[in-house]
Amino acid sequence: MRWKRVLFSGLGIGLIYTLFIHAKTTPDSPVQDKPIRTIVIDAGHGGSDPGARGRYSHEKDVALDVALKLGKILEEALPDVKIVYTRKTDRFDDVHRKAAIANEAQGDLFISIHCNAAADLSRVVGYKTQTYRNKKKKKVTRQVAIYEKYPNPAKGTETYVWATSKNNAKTESLRNNSVIVFDANSEETKELMANSDPETLIMLNTLRNVYFDQSLRLSTLVEDEFTRVGRISRGARQRNDKGILVLHATAMPSVLVELGFISNPEEENYLNSADGQSEMANCIARAVKRYKDELERIYKAAESGRKAAPVETPAPVQQAPVQNIATSVSVKTEAPPAPAADPSVHYKVQLMTSEKIYARGATLFQKLDGTIEREDLKQGKKKVHKYIWGSFRTEAEAHAAVYKAKKQGFADAFVVTYKNGERVDL
Repeated sequence: MRWKRVLFSGLGIGLIYTLFIHAKTTPDSPVQDKPIRTIVIDAGHGGSDPGARGRYSHEKDVALDVALKLGKILEEALPDVKIVYTRKTDRFDDVHRKAAIANEAQGDLFISIHCNAAADLSRVVGYKTQTYRNKKKKKVTRQVAIYEKYPNPAKGTETYVWATSKNNAKTESLRNNSVIVFDANSEETKELMANSDPETLIMLNTLRNVYFDQSLRLSTLVEDEFTRVGRISRGARQRNDKGILVLHATAMPSVLVELGFISNPEEENYLNSADGQSEMANCIARAVKRYKDELERIYKAAESGRKAAPVETPAPVQQAPVQNIATSVSVKTEAPPAPAADPSVHYKVQLMTSEKIYARGATLFQKLDGTIEREDLKQGKKKVHKYIWGSFRTEAEAHAAVYKAKKQGFADAFVVTYKNGERVDL
């Protein structure tokens, strides 16, 4: 299945870059043995901010009730995981403070709970006669429609991930919270993350993409669990270009769950009922448990492979001439020649992720020699497109190509790995 390939690829990259940071900052420290140690639960709105309003209830109260129930379920089901709440009472904190609470708690996952709303609709229920004077002061009568408002029938759940238009903001959150993200020595990590060298930028952008894929996977699991109990699912989605600040300001995988439409009387009753709130909390908890189990299986496999791999220092060999990269992309170095490349492995450069579709010959790609490929990723009813450039025999050649791509304006470009034609990002 596609999500498994994405998840394996993403976690492979994440583990590699975690190891990279540890090697540079705390070489004797072990890599964390559990991918999820802290989950942050955010009850949307609160205090002076009621959020969406129903006929008799407010979003802030429903969100808090479900958040507390979810936290209790997770505390009992996952005793090895710390549960942190952005609020446990009817208190107001702005979204910047909520994100700060999550980052300060060193969260590995952020779940924000909200309710949806849709404006009332209007319909004609009759007509009345209206008399008025026209410009000539003459009395005129006319029939005027009488409108009646009624509740919008919109219903169902939605789970959001951050908008790709906010990728730069998410990357900056990772940089600002690098000590939290990589669990490494404070001062040395801050110095490393302050460095603007391409390797650090590639690492941060790659990790951001890992978190995006993980967030998308969790959002899909949440909607799947809602569907299992008979709820109408409106899908896993991105918010429009405005984005959702708590999602791109948190340095971790993050989702926002819309429990239902409090503006719909039927759903408002469900959202406020003890059975409804218990069902919603259990759906989210089951999705989190499935997500955690998947991550742990993959992390264990990756860590076992890392420990089993022999540590050798290969003898320098004559570097083969570059075959697959344009002559205009080159890097001068005095480092020893690289060992012979694995013929089953090659590298490409992911230039960007966009909702727009570009042809291979589009103007923005014209200064890049080689083939441009497009990979499609479905998010609810929308498609996100990843644009992949070239095919390079060695990782060094691919990194050189990344430098060129960044100079051409592809700020998020990074290297991806393929083995036997399959993307693996080892």
